[in-house]
Amino acid sequence: MSAANEKQSPRLMNFLIVDDQDNMRRSIRAMLKLINYGKELFEAPNGREAWKFLTTNEAKKIDFVIADYAMPFMKGTELLSRIRSHNKLRDIPFLMITAEANKEVVAEAAEHDVDAYLTKPFVTASLEHKIDELLSKAHNPDALTQHLRLARDLEEKGDIPAAIEEAKQASAANPRSSRPFRELGRLMLKTNDMPKALKCFLKAIEINRLDVTSYHYLGQIFYRQGEIDKAVGYFGQAMDISPRHSDRAIKFARLLAKKGNSMEVEKVLRLILKNNETDADVQDEIAELAMDQGLFALAVKCYKSILKDQSDNLLINKKLGMALQKSGTYNEAVLHLEKAASKYGEDLDLLLSLAQTFLAMDMLVRADKWASIAHRLFPDNREAKRILDKCL
Repeated sequence: MSAANEKQSPRLMNFLIVDDQDNMRRSIRAMLKLINYGKELFEAPNGREAWKFLTTNEAKKIDFVIADYAMPFMKGTELLSRIRSHNKLRDIPFLMITAEANKEVVAEAAEHDVDAYLTKPFVTASLEHKIDELLSKAHNPDALTQHLRLARDLEEKGDIPAAIEEAKQASAANPRSSRPFRELGRLMLKTNDMPKALKCFLKAIEINRLDVTSYHYLGQIFYRQGEIDKAVGYFGQAMDISPRHSDRAIKFARLLAKKGNSMEVEKVLRLILKNNETDADVQDEIAELAMDQGLFALAVKCYKSILKDQSDNLLINKKLGMALQKSGTYNEAVLHLEKAASKYGEDLDLLLSLAQTFLAMDMLVRADKWASIAHRLFPDNREAKRILDKCL
């Protein structure tokens, strides 16, 4: 909010209600009207649409956001992260609505500086109280908040030493908060002072065992120092707190892969899988990296898990068949490969996998069939020619 709008009454504010459930948006709208809050009330069905509204409707300035935590396309925490990173929007009061205030929600709220959250179901009085409480804090920020805001502004101006001093004052203002130490650690990394950064992040997780961002920074620091086991341990703790951070862990696994640390890659991938057993997209990413590292059994496990809910997904059938072939499970491999061939009949990798599998099973007629198709479509392919020669 701009300084001119900071102390305006909630009755004069524009509210944005973000929830994928129509009835929930209507309910919140009705509650706000009942207490006469909101000059104008706007709605968005998910974070993606809310972000589009916030960044393309400058004439409709939003003074307060009420957003659900779990939504398709873009969750409430991602919307909050974008708002906090936007120079003009970052100080908008943000109230998160959650179905359950579990440790993952609490950790994400802390990471993205959510102002407050409210658990479902709630009544009008609860909503009114939370809005009033949140605005009171926004209008009268405590010393910690003031110092951290100054640190942020100084950092953006390039004055890192002054930003560090403000972050130190923030930690002195509230030694029980992990956030100043997390910010100090991040600023110390900008000055390449690894020992002090490490000390700050360790202090942050000592204060708050759910400070997931600090665990990730610790993982990165120990990785840079070559202490791979410690790095894996901290990434694992971060994922235990908030499985959403699998994207960071996968990036870490890719770094390990570049270093040729296959055993450590497998440890990280299995940690990610443990925390994302129902996320098909994450499982697909794990499987692809596993295939690159020769971890075929892990890839098979991931693809089979995906197929439980997507049995007709021919691309996953193809990938599973190729993983099974690499692992030497030929009879099962051909079932999935031939199923995939109904759609991917001109895919060279698929054709060669079928030919190679039947050749390994000593079924030369069928190996010849698929190698012949591959040779006809790709006459210069040496592997297809090699298999045809073997079938003579």
